[in-house]
Amino acid sequence: MSKTPILQPNHSYTFRNYFEMSFEPEDILAEFGYSLKRSSLNHQKSTIELDRLVNLKSRIEESLPYISLTSEAARRELLIAPILLDIVHYTRAQLRIEYPLIVTEQLKGSLDYYLHTDHKLLVVEAKNADLARGFTQLAVELIAIDAWTDSQEANLQGAVSTGDIWQFGLLNRENKQITQDINLYRVPADVEDLLRILVAILS
Repeated sequence: MSKTPILQPNHSYTFRNYFEMSFEPEDILAEFGYSLKRSSLNHQKSTIELDRLVNLKSRIEESLPYISLTSEAARRELLIAPILLDIVHYTRAQLRIEYPLIVTEQLKGSLDYYLHTDHKLLVVEAKNADLARGFTQLAVELIAIDAWTDSQEANLQGAVSTGDIWQFGLLNRENKQITQDINLYRVPADVEDLLRILVAILS
């Protein structure tokens, strides 16, 4: 018995549509010929001096008791953006926000945050603070970048964030497999580890 396709022929889909789907992420990724694995990713961590770390952490800790994270704008502007701006400071990466990308009618939309040096990093804000569905969107966007980029990198990396929680994903281009990191990084508690991983990805 053949499985009914999730994606309908001649139908247009944006990256946000995949976030809204109720299908299992494995089934959605299989539509593009990719598999999903969940395991611990062994991240490299940069050893550079993080000269803005203390200031970043203290600003976040000071503001968190007074802000509501139910607002996407609050999570984006007060938690995600300051971290990414510091990553730009450390790596001199180019940062694109709401970066439009059209690969096919089934792979198109805007990338929330796209950073690149000689390496690439995709960051997706999990809408409605839904990390699980946010990861599905991240995975589909990594598939789009895999088809779009002329980079020879073996792996493409990304992260999904609710602002106070971050989760990484890695796309192995040869095996067409996406690994969902089972580890989560909390902000502000794990912000130093998070920064060192992000800097290492782009360095």
